[in-house]
Amino acid sequence: MSDRMRPISFEALLQWIIGEYRSQKTIFGIPELQFFKKENQKNIHIFEEECGMPLGPAAGPHTQLAQNIITAYLVGGRFFELKTVQKLDSLEFEKPCIDARDEGYNTEWSTELSLKQAYDEYIKAWIIIHFLETVLNEKLPNKKSFIFNMSVGYDLKGIKTPGMDSFINNLIDASIGNDFYYMFFK
Repeated sequence: MSDRMRPISFEALLQWIIGEYRSQKTIFGIPELQFFKKENQKNIHIFEEECGMPLGPAAGPHTQLAQNIITAYLVGGRFFELKTVQKLDSLEFEKPCIDARDEGYNTEWSTELSLKQAYDEYIKAWIIIHFLETVLNEKLPNKKSFIFNMSVGYDLKGIKTPGMDSFINNLIDASIGNDFYYMFFK
C-alpha cells in the first residue's frame, strides 16, 4: 500500500459510484441496506446551520479524500471536520505520522494534499453528497443534511497568506473560482 494519497477525478468517482450502485446496489462496498436512513425530521443547529446528525469523522488524512467523506456520509456521518490545511502543503515526512506508543499525538505538521488538491476533494465530496441526498431521497427540498467544518491552521500568519486566503474564500463560496461549480451549476 502506498503512503501517498491519490485523488480520483470527479468523473471517475461519479462513474464508480453510479456503476457500482447500478450493478450491485452498493457504493464503495457498502450495501444499500446499510446506508443511513434518518427516521425523524429533527435536526441539530450548529454554527448557524442545520445538520441531520451531530456525528461524523474527526479531521485526519482520511477526510481529505472525497471518497472517504462520501463513505462516512453513507453510514451516517453528517458533520464533517475536514482535515486541517495550512500554507506548508508540500512537506515530506515519515509515515506513520501518529505516535501512540505511550499517548497518541501527531508527529507531523502538514496537510497530506496540496491546498488545491484538498479544495478539489472537498468540492467533489460536497457535490456528490448533494447528488446522493437527491437520489436517495434523504433530504427535504432545498435543504442539506450535512455540514462541512473547515479547519485551517496552524498560525495566524500562515492563515493570512495568499494561498490560504484564497482557499478559505473559495471554500466559503465555491462559485468564486471553481471549475466544478462552473461545470455543474452555470
